[in-house]
Amino acid sequence: MGTERLYSTFYVNGAHYGVDALDVQEVLRQQPMTRVPLATEDVRGLINLRGQVVIAIDLRRRLGLEPLGEDQASMNLVVRTEDGPVSLLVDRIGDVLRVEDEELEPTPETVSDAQRELLLGVLKLESGLLHVLDVTRATAPTAAVG
Repeated sequence: MGTERLYSTFYVNGAHYGVDALDVQEVLRQQPMTRVPLATEDVRGLINLRGQVVIAIDLRRRLGLEPLGEDQASMNLVVRTEDGPVSLLVDRIGDVLRVEDEELEPTPETVSDAQRELLLGVLKLESGLLHVLDVTRATAPTAAVG
């Protein structure tokens, strides 16, 4: 029996994603955002997190997907990085799952290059695949946009 890991899960465009629960600082409903002039299209803006300015990254754009409609609210998954907290904008929040580390498999060939670049691999669950997001690459300022 190997090491168990907790994953905080969320959904983007109907796909199930997860990040190591230890990387998650908090989850927030949609927050007021200040636009960042000249920022890439995946940087949606800055949010004020109890006096701390946090960049908000549109994970749909990072993954090369269409943005949410204007009438749809995203959720903020605030993750810890070496440079401080970063908010990943996701469609909705899922559960926290306990999974064996050895179950992580390589990302399937059917996944787009933009998505593959941001994934550590996938976990097969009874409900389908859980795409395990690499928080470092997903929050990097120069992450590729499909």
